[in-house]
Amino acid sequence: MTSEHDLTQFHTPLFSVNNVLFTMLQDSLKVLLVKRTSAPFKGRWELPGGCVDIELDDNTDMSALRNIKALTAATPQFFEQLQAFSGINRDPRGFSVSLVYYALISPQCIAVKPSAVEEVKWMDLSAIQDLAMAFDHKQIIATARSQLQQKALYSMIPVYCLADQFTIGQLKAAIEAIIAKPIQRKSLIRRVEASGMLEALDEKVKSGGRLAQLYRLKSDTETVYFERSLSFG
Repeated sequence: MTSEHDLTQFHTPLFSVNNVLFTMLQDSLKVLLVKRTSAPFKGRWELPGGCVDIELDDNTDMSALRNIKALTAATPQFFEQLQAFSGINRDPRGFSVSLVYYALISPQCIAVKPSAVEEVKWMDLSAIQDLAMAFDHKQIIATARSQLQQKALYSMIPVYCLADQFTIGQLKAAIEAIIAKPIQRKSLIRRVEASGMLEALDEKVKSGGRLAQLYRLKSDTETVYFERSLSFG
C-alpha cells in the first residue's frame, strides 16, 4: 500500500531562484541580463538565476546571494524578496515556479565574471520593451521596477545603486531614473538631512560649472523610510 506521504506520487514542478539586479551606469538605470545557452529560448536574454543547491544553500536567500556573487563578485547593500511567479504556461517543459529577488548594487562593485555564463550585459531599462526575452522575465522586470519605484518614493534605498562617493545631484538623477519623474531638489535635501544616513566629505567635485559637495553612506547605517512621498518637480 502506498503511503499518503510518498512524494513520488506527485509531479515535481520546475523551481528556480532569479534575481533582478539594478544599478546606475552612464546616468541610466540598468538591469543585469544573461544570454541563454540552451533550450528552451536558446539565445534569448533572461534574468540571472539558478536552482537551489541543497549542499550549499540553507534557504533561498542563500541561493540568490550565491548567484549574485558568482556574476558580480559583490554582496548588494539592498536585497529583498519580490514574489513568486508560477504557472503551467511559463515554461514549455512544464509547470514552473520562480522565486524572485531584487537588489541594488553600486557601479563600483560591478565586476561581471565572463566565465560564469556565456554572455552577460547591463541592459538599459528603456531597451527591455523591444527585447526578445525568455519565459516571463520581461514581466518580472516590470514588477520589480514598480516595487522599486514605490520604495524610492518613501525611502533612501536609491543611494545603494550609486558609487561610494556621490553628489546630491547624482542621487537626484538616480531617483528620477527609477521613478521616471522629476523631483524637487529641496524636497530631496530635506529627506537627506532627516535620514541621517549620509555624511559630507571634505571634498567637492565639478558639476555643471560649479563645485558640488560629495557624500557617502555612514558605516553600518540602516535604511530610513518616510511617511510622506517626495515632492515632484
